[in-house]
Amino acid sequence: MGQKRMLTVPGRYEKIKRICDFVSEGAREAGFGEDGIFQVQLACDEACTNIIEHTYGGEDGGDITVTWNVGEETFTVVIEDNGEPFDPKDIPPPPVPPELKEEHDLQVGGLGVFFMRKLMDKVSFAYEEGSGNILTMSKRIPEEVNS
Repeated sequence: MGQKRMLTVPGRYEKIKRICDFVSEGAREAGFGEDGIFQVQLACDEACTNIIEHTYGGEDGGDITVTWNVGEETFTVVIEDNGEPFDPKDIPPPPVPPELKEEHDLQVGGLGVFFMRKLMDKVSFAYEEGSGNILTMSKRIPEEVNS
């Protein structure tokens, strides 16, 4: 184990697929199956979409740097941007009605941070003056890989 890779791309929607493919490579090397790889991809997709929409206020706001690391017990993804400071405490709870009668009852948007926290085992946010926003997400490597 112990592999680490980094990728920097412009903060553009068309680059999110490249980021998802990049983290998929790492998740595969860490030993995740298709479900685990999909969960990591979806968490990263949500994070990068939020960066472009909210911290950069649209495309061409800056770069997104993604680093993944395969540790002994966890796979970690760090996503950095130099956009507006982000504090997840400012995000209201997801707009999920108590009873969904129809699929269209669920509003689009507002679920990115919720999904990241549900799909990954640990999610933390930080802002460093001069460096920007730092999102760290980790997921335990499947037991059978560590055996």
